Amino acid sequence: MHLYSFEKLEVWKDSINLTVLIYNFTKAFPDEEKFGLTSQMRRSSVSISSNYS
Repeated sequence: MHLYSFEKLEVWKDSINLTVLIYNFTKAFPDEEKFGLTSQMRRSSVSISSNYS
């Protein structure tokens, strides 16, 4: 597997792990939060790792 330079960064790896944690954590949120807080938290966690690439 080819690694891009940002994939070698520990901070990028940590941000991917954070995203996985956020997705798992927000699974337990109520359905009425699906398009509110859940969506916002998930998008913001993905944004962190995206800004390194």
